[in-house]
Amino acid sequence: MTYLDYAATTPIDERVYIEMLPLLKEEFGNPSSLHYFGQRAEKILEESRRKMASLLGAEPSEIIFTSCGSESDNLALRGGAIARKLEDDCSKILISPIEHPAVSRTALQLANQHGFVVETLPVDKTGRIRLEELESRLGEDVALVSVMAANNEIGTLNPIEEIGKLCQAHQIPFHSDAVQFGAHFSLDLTKLPVDMLSLGAHKFYGPKGVGVLYVRKGTPLVAVQTGGSQEFGLRAATENVPLIAGMARAFQLVQEEGSPRIQHCLPLRDQIIQSVLENIPASRLTGAEPNNRLPNHASFVFEGLDGNLLIQVLNEEGFACSSGSACKTGDSQPSSVLTHLGWSPEWALGSLRVTLGKQTNQDEISHFLEVLEVCVQRIRESV
Repeated sequence: MTYLDYAATTPIDERVYIEMLPLLKEEFGNPSSLHYFGQRAEKILEESRRKMASLLGAEPSEIIFTSCGSESDNLALRGGAIARKLEDDCSKILISPIEHPAVSRTALQLANQHGFVVETLPVDKTGRIRLEELESRLGEDVALVSVMAANNEIGTLNPIEEIGKLCQAHQIPFHSDAVQFGAHFSLDLTKLPVDMLSLGAHKFYGPKGVGVLYVRKGTPLVAVQTGGSQEFGLRAATENVPLIAGMARAFQLVQEEGSPRIQHCLPLRDQIIQSVLENIPASRLTGAEPNNRLPNHASFVFEGLDGNLLIQVLNEEGFACSSGSACKTGDSQPSSVLTHLGWSPEWALGSLRVTLGKQTNQDEISHFLEVLEVCVQRIRESV
C-alpha cells in the first residue's frame, strides 16, 4: 500500500518513538504526585511545556496540553465564548463556513444550548476569508472570532496575520485552528496576533491522543472540563506524559526540518495537480492555487463521479487517499466545504484529496497518476 493521506494522520517518526519508549514503562509516575515518581514525571512534563513554548515563541504558562486538536478547538471556542459572555455580555461568534467540525459543531452547540449567535464569514471561491467583510462585522457584541489557518479538505491558507490584526484593533479574542498549518510552517507567536491557537501532534509525525492549546496571557477563558487543577486549572485530567514528550520532540523536528520537507513535497504535489488537470476530463482543482495552499496538499472534484467509490477502487489498487476530511469520510452527502464554495452536488460528490509526506517518493506518485486516470475512466464507463 502507498499512503497518500497525510492530512488525516502521519506515522510516528522513529526519533519520536524512541523518545517515548522509556516514558511508557519506566517514568510512569503521576505528575501531580509529590513523591519521587511524581516529581520525575512532573519534570518531564514541564520540560516538554518549556520546549513547546520556546518553539512557538510563547511562555510556558500559555501552553495548555490537551488530548488532541479537536479538544483544543473545543476549549478555545466554548471556554472563550462563555468567558466573554460572563465578563462583557458578548454573545456573537464569528467563524468561517468551512471550519473543521470541532469548531463549527461546537459553535452550533453554543448557539442551540447557550444562547449565542453564530455568524459565518463570507469567503472567496478558494475558501479565503474576505477581510473587508470581517472588519465590517467586528462589533462590540462579538465574543470571539475563529478562523482556521489552513483548511484540511482543500488546503487553502488563510491570511491569519491580517485577521488577527483586525481582531486586535477591536479588542476581540481571535482563535485559529492551526492543526494543518503547524505541521509544515513555523509559528512565531511573539509576532503573530493570535490569542488562542490549536495544534494536534499526529499531524506532524507525533503520537495520536495529544494536542496543545496556546492561550495568550490575559485572554478570557474558563475551564470546560473540571476536576483537578491540572493545566493551570483549565483542563482537568492527569497529563499523558509520554505522549506530551513525544509531541514536543515531533514539533521540534518540524522546526528543524520543515523547509526540506516542504521542498520535498512541493514538486510532487505540483506534478499531481498538473497531471490530473491535463489528463483527466471534467476535473477541477478545489481550494487555492498552488502558491497559496499547503505544500503537500492536492484536492480535486470530478464531475459525475462517486468520490467514495473512487477511494475504494484506489484502495484496491494499493493507494490510500481520502475524499475529504477524515472526520467525514464515508458520508454520502456532498462536502459542506465544497458546497459553501459554490460546487454543485454533481461536482462536490466526486471529491478526492491527495496529501503527501516526507516518505512519499517519485515512483509512487508516477504510478499513482497512471492508476488514477484508469480508475476514473473505469468508474465513469460503468455508470
